[in-house]
Amino acid sequence: MQLLERLILLFAESGYAAVFAALLLCGAGAPLPEDITLIAGGVIAGLGYANVHAMAGIALVGVLVGDAAMFLLGHRHGARIMQWPLVARLLTPARYAKVQEKFARYGNRLLFLARFLPGMRTAVYVTAGATHRVSFLRFLLLDGLAALISVPVWVYLGYAGANNREWLAMWIGRSQHGMWMLAVVAALVAGWLWWRRRCRAGRSDD
Repeated sequence: MQLLERLILLFAESGYAAVFAALLLCGAGAPLPEDITLIAGGVIAGLGYANVHAMAGIALVGVLVGDAAMFLLGHRHGARIMQWPLVARLLTPARYAKVQEKFARYGNRLLFLARFLPGMRTAVYVTAGATHRVSFLRFLLLDGLAALISVPVWVYLGYAGANNREWLAMWIGRSQHGMWMLAVVAALVAGWLWWRRRCRAGRSDD
């Protein structure tokens, strides 16, 4: 909660621009939790320093821009990006191999699930771009759908708990588990729909 309080003070002074910049840093792999950043944005809206709906919109754009930048960086430079000192710290050969293995196992669904995997998110996006396994439009669609779930939840949670930090702390813990379960359920439903469509396509070919 100390980090949350520091971000609240920073965002209260600098407003939307600071939230947007912080989310870009989150997308770049900075050691700054995205969920706490979003909650802090919601809190300053609840305290009257910003409009909560505008904050949710700006936060969504900041998240997507940061993610897209990492994807395009990987797409442009490929595996060579792993030789960059800053990237090498984030995306070690072992982690790169692990992410590739997960792509082979889960396919594009991993791009959706990555939003709910702190510590893996940036590595997944860079790897997706570097391996050219998915088009930019498909990446943006999958990442955007996941962000439409996570971003409003965190921002409006911060807004609701702006004047009751004990309640907010309790719901942060609950929401972190709930978000992960929601992501798993959504991925399972998407996989089932994909399988059903594929079965129908197979029958029509027969």
